[in-house]
Amino acid sequence: MPLMTAQEADFGQTPSQTVGPYFAYGLTATQYGYDFNQPFDAAVALDNARGERICLEGRVLDGDGNAIGDALVEISQADGEGRYPQTPAEASEMGFRAFGRAGTGTDPQNRFLFHTVKPGAETPGEAPHINVIVLMRGLLLHAFTRVYFSDEADANAKDAVLASVPAERRHTLIAERVERGGAVSYRIDIRMQGADETVFFDV
Repeated sequence: MPLMTAQEADFGQTPSQTVGPYFAYGLTATQYGYDFNQPFDAAVALDNARGERICLEGRVLDGDGNAIGDALVEISQADGEGRYPQTPAEASEMGFRAFGRAGTGTDPQNRFLFHTVKPGAETPGEAPHINVIVLMRGLLLHAFTRVYFSDEADANAKDAVLASVPAERRHTLIAERVERGGAVSYRIDIRMQGADETVFFDV
């Protein structure tokens, strides 16, 4: 059989989108209306979890400040007493899953929204915080960051990880407390690049 010529074998340029956006659909399937079994979603704290009930919300922004509609955000955190469940049985007993996933594509404002509790400090001298991983289209390695809380100024000032961040950039890690009709939210935008780029950690 003769070999194809270059012209005959030219099927056009491969699409430039190298990663995603399919993980949002696959890993948070119920959120996107698919009937797949999934172990985690945006509900981190169940009814009997210990701690103050909060919502963590925000957007993932590109370098131009536009909200990204197909990002996936994962969080992990301690409960209100600074504890992580060690087994599935303990997680059920605590009413706390410690891990959550949310896509940004189903909210009208392209926000991620997590229903959880405000974490306690995990160790003495460490400020309450939430660990965050961001996945999005074109991002070959997921990005790691943290969320601290605006009403924990004293604890934040003593936190070794936050102190390692240049002072002028620490605000990119601080979520602002917002109260609406008795419900408490902490709001933060994750800026992938550009002015006020979020601090990401080499983990």
